[in-house]
Parts: sequence; C-alpha cells; structure tokens
Amino acid sequence: MGVLLVLGVLLAAAFAKENFVGHQVLRIHVVDEAQVQEVKELEELDHLQLDFWRGPTQPGSPVDVRVPFPSLQPVKVFLESRGIEHSAMIEDVQSLLDEEQNQMFAFQTRARSTDSFNYASYHTLEEIYDFMDMLVVENPQLVSKIQIGRSYEGRPIYVLKFSTGGNNRPAFWIDTGIHSREWVTQASGVWFAKKIVQDYGTDERLTSFLNNMDILLEIVTNPDGFAFTHTKNRLWRKTRSLTPGSSCVGVDPNRNWDAGFGLAGASSNPCSETYHGQFANSEVEVKSIVDFVKAHGNIKAFISIHSYSQLLLYPYGYKTDPVRDQSELDQLAKSAVTALASLYGTKYKYGSIIHTIYQASGSTIDWTYNQGIKYSFTFELRDTGRYGFLLPASQIVPTASETWLALQVIMDYTQSHPY
Repeated sequence: MGVLLVLGVLLAAAFAKENFVGHQVLRIHVVDEAQVQEVKELEELDHLQLDFWRGPTQPGSPVDVRVPFPSLQPVKVFLESRGIEHSAMIEDVQSLLDEEQNQMFAFQTRARSTDSFNYASYHTLEEIYDFMDMLVVENPQLVSKIQIGRSYEGRPIYVLKFSTGGNNRPAFWIDTGIHSREWVTQASGVWFAKKIVQDYGTDERLTSFLNNMDILLEIVTNPDGFAFTHTKNRLWRKTRSLTPGSSCVGVDPNRNWDAGFGLAGASSNPCSETYHGQFANSEVEVKSIVDFVKAHGNIKAFISIHSYSQLLLYPYGYKTDPVRDQSELDQLAKSAVTALASLYGTKYKYGSIIHTIYQASGSTIDWTYNQGIKYSFTFELRDTGRYGFLLPASQIVPTASETWLALQVIMDYTQSHPY
C-alpha cells in the first residue's frame, strides 16, 4: 500500500501544472545604454531562471521580466545596486492564473454550434479544433479545412480556407498563436473565423473581398506548445521539439525562419526562450507553412499575430536596411492603427521590427517579405504590460474587434493594390 501511495504522489507530481506562486513580473526602466547592458548581464544569469517577457533593447523602452520567488531578492539587489528603477507590474502571477482557470471552468459547457460557442472565454486545443469542424459543417460553401502538416508530437496542423470558389486565387494569410502562451491571439483567430462567415453576404466590404480573394487562417500555429500551456506550463512559449545533447525543450518558432537565421536577435542556447533551433525551418510547424506558401504561390498579404505590446510591425527585424517598400508599408500601417484606435481608442505604435521593438533574426514576416509577399505585417495585440500574456478573457472580444478593423484596412489595400 505504501508503494502505491508513493507511486500515486509521483504520478500526481508528474502531471501537475507548474506553479507560479510568489512569482512577480517586474517592469525595469533603463535610462541609458549602460543600464541596457547591465540588464542584459542579468539575462545571462541562468540560475535565476528569469523569463523576459520584453527583453532589454534600447534606453527608454520598458523591460518586463517574470522573476521566480526565490530570485526576487537577488534580482532586486542587482538592480538597486546599479541604480536601475523597477516596479512590480504583476504582484503574484499565480493569482492571475487562478482567475483565468476559474473563468474557463465557469464556461466549460461544450458548444453545439458556432453560434453558442463562447468567444469571450479561452479554450483548449480540442475545443478550438471542434469549433473549426463545426464552422466547416455549418458553412460548407465558404469554409474548408486544410491540413498542412503534423506537429513535432504528431498533432494535425490546420488552416481554414475561406473562399467563394476558383483556383489559385490571390490569398490573404493570417496566423495566430505561433507563441503558445499568447492566448489572446488564438482566441482572436477564433473570433475572426466566425466574423468572416457572419459578414459574408451582409457586409459589402468583406463580401467584395471574398469575391476576389481567399482568406487563409491558421488559428493554432504551434499546437504542441498550446496544448502544453493548458496541461503543464501556462507560460510556455516555444515548440516542444527535442534538441540532441540538451535537456532543454523547444525552439522559438519566430526565430526559425530562413531570413537572417542565426544572426543577432536570436539565441544559440537551447534553454533560451529565443533559441533559433539547429537550422532554418528545423521546426515542422514552420516548415509546414513554408511548404504551403511556396506551393500556393499567390499569397499577397501575410499577417502573423502575436501579443503583447500594441504594435504593428513590418520587416526587417534582422537588419537595419529599410525594405524597398518601406514608405508604402509605413503608410498602410498608419492607416491600419488609426482604424484600430477608432473603436476603443487603443493606441498602437508602428514601424519596422528592428527600429520599433528590437533586433530579431529568423522571424516569420522577414521570410515572407523576402519571398515576394509585399504586405507582410506582425501585430502585437493588447496590452502594454499590465497583464502581459495573461490578458483577462473579458478583453478577448474587444481586442479581436479592434484588430479586425485594422485587418480590413490591410485587406482593402491588398485588393486594390495588386502587384
């Protein structure tokens, strides 16, 4: 009996979710380049197990870092000894996670149609895949589901295709959830899918678009990571692939593309949150999109949606050289964020990745732009840091609604400015 009890305890531990009691998210204010470099030193101290939600980039840009409870004192001593200002943005990470879980549990009833699906709640991978199936069954004339590959752990990778017919028509791509912990993105993708089928035939703007172009929507771009955020570690970012010779798991799928792969702005350390992988396209989740995009050959706009920071970004991230279409993309981004702000007043900054947020090599939209997809953009959705990756479910629909207005601006422009 004692052996069975011990075995039960071990099994419970093995299947338990990671606990974040006492973890805080600190906002660090760096005022000059010397302080940026000092925070980068802090980033290299692996034993502290810090999770940088927004890493050190340039003076004046806030740095957000989740600090485990045992590391709080040494981190604060480090910062204070160097005169670096900081404050607690999230006092207790676990309390936010508990609220999130309670909200999900309260709305756990299974939807029988996409009309009864709860768009104001976060959902598991299985629930989202069920939603996709219901959407296809309900709208067979408009929506189809394409499997573009399987994840590292063998889960199907799906793209929803919204089309009114025709072969190889120009297409508008949207993906959400490439970083698995950014739950508001997958939730927004679900909302977009329902919005498209609701508005086709009634909204003149969307109807005109779909009569001329297809929409391709990949709601769960990193299914293994997303499943892991629900079962084990809510704050997991990467894929779940194994790296030979390392005990650390996963690759940052937004550093794995063949655009400046392995340059500054990604890490060669398999334990890093920005580990770029062993080689470009090593992650099947990335390679599946690469193969699909190349085979399709007529994707005109590519939108990859992340959170958080309230930004609309265009290439490049891996180099400072402006893209040849810089002025056009900048003007389009300005129009899009203006439309987004018209609903709730949510303010977005916009610009190239490297000049607006940080240097990042091997990113999605740098690769798509280099493939000739001119209208390549990345959104960083709400918020600016109060909740970070733990945005309350009450903000899902407002976030998706305002983002849709920006997407429509880019859709309209793509349709009216073919290339």
